[in-house]
Amino acid sequence: MTVTWLDRSGAGPGSHDNVLRDVLGKRSAVMAAGVYDGMSALLAKQAGFRLLYLSGAALAGSKALPDLGLMTLEDVTRAARDITRATNLPLIVDCDTGFGEALNVMRTVRELEEIGVSCMQIEDQQIPKKCGHLNDKRLLGVDEMCRKITAARKAAEHLVICARTDAAAESIEKAIHRAKRYVDAGAELIFVEALADVDVVRQVRAEICAPLLANMTEFGRTPSISVNEWKHHGYDLVIFPVSAFRVVSRTLKDFYASLMANGHVGDFRPAMMTRAELYNTIQYYDYEALDASIVKSVLNV
Repeated sequence: MTVTWLDRSGAGPGSHDNVLRDVLGKRSAVMAAGVYDGMSALLAKQAGFRLLYLSGAALAGSKALPDLGLMTLEDVTRAARDITRATNLPLIVDCDTGFGEALNVMRTVRELEEIGVSCMQIEDQQIPKKCGHLNDKRLLGVDEMCRKITAARKAAEHLVICARTDAAAESIEKAIHRAKRYVDAGAELIFVEALADVDVVRQVRAEICAPLLANMTEFGRTPSISVNEWKHHGYDLVIFPVSAFRVVSRTLKDFYASLMANGHVGDFRPAMMTRAELYNTIQYYDYEALDASIVKSVLNV
């Protein structure tokens, strides 16, 4: 019996970050599943994913809020804590603009390290920030973003620092220039957002001498590219940030509409996780077994 929150094997200081660093530089296009709470993270782990990504857009969406930089540090750390507790897997956390200036970024680093996060992603937009695939994004000055990255690197004991640039909306040359500055400032992983076509994908890889993260989000500016193709292009990580949240949200929308119209669960029952499946997923009986005073539950199914 191994209850997740008691299983800290391999979870010493920096161990998950070392796992992530082992991936960087190999250009193997390792997939990171987009998650937004403990249950989505646990299901991703059980499907075989060994690297997770907490998306700001998915987290905001789960709170019925737009992705406009409205998440607080507390919102993000609470979700990240649930995910690391549920899975004990390396986690990349989207921290938008770092929740403030250089000193705020340093605090963010410390907070994330305390709960076992492996990587912090910060971006070079001004508040209110926007989804990287939308128009009218306002960028920080390059020097100001570099100060944030340097501050993050100084504060980090183990955390990997991922720097995202949204400058490709202006020109890919500006984005590449910024990315190179961010590497010089201390970023270990670079995320050039909203790559518009395969030629740009190749150009970024050719001109940036650092590990690269690819964003395979749906309904955006980047064409649909398979993980094997990203590997061919030499990218290190591929995130699917909002995919799971989109699927769950659409399913819930359809289910609630059906329930309201019909007054019963109808055709949705076969699609449901059974009580036994749910209990096995969340290790219900293992938790019971931790305390002999709790009589094992019997399912009447």
